[in-house]
Amino acid sequence: MGFLSVIGAAHGWVRERVQPGDAVIDATLGGGADARFLAELVGPRGKLIGFDVQGDAIRRTEERLAPLGDSGKLPAVSLHLRSHAEMGMAVPDGDRGRIAAVLFNLGYLPGEGSDRSIVTQPASTLAAMEAAMELLRPGGVLACVLYPGHPGGEAEADAVLAWASALPSGRAQTVLYRMAQKRSAPYALGIEKRQLT
Repeated sequence: MGFLSVIGAAHGWVRERVQPGDAVIDATLGGGADARFLAELVGPRGKLIGFDVQGDAIRRTEERLAPLGDSGKLPAVSLHLRSHAEMGMAVPDGDRGRIAAVLFNLGYLPGEGSDRSIVTQPASTLAAMEAAMELLRPGGVLACVLYPGHPGGEAEADAVLAWASALPSGRAQTVLYRMAQKRSAPYALGIEKRQLT
């Protein structure tokens, strides 16, 4: 039996902290798998807010969520065609400090025909993570899967890790889940918010 995948680890951290009826954010919609996971956790009384800069990601996410709508299990959904760095401006005031989890899956939009030159960038990702910390409730979690193996991915992963490592322990607790023998393998970062910021 092997270890959990990095996505499995990130989802596990989120699953431990999210309850039906909570509000959650998918910061990088991509193919919609994380959005579907979050939507199923919060259920029809919850709220899912999502971000991506590509229209194809919004479309794929809507397709993944459609079966939940057909079965009456879809939460309130708000998908934004904009950078995750703008989440602080897009999330309603009533949800600030009440978000249970923010999930990031960095890199490029997966799948055949995707434009792999469009990738998440260190500056916008760090701005998004700082915004996420403001939006999370105490005890809420920011979970992120990083991909250092693609062009630009290592620089982004290093920037995110440096930012997370510098968070004061009174503000957040951080953990890493990674393969020690392979530096270019994807890895997961978890950040639990400890206090109001």
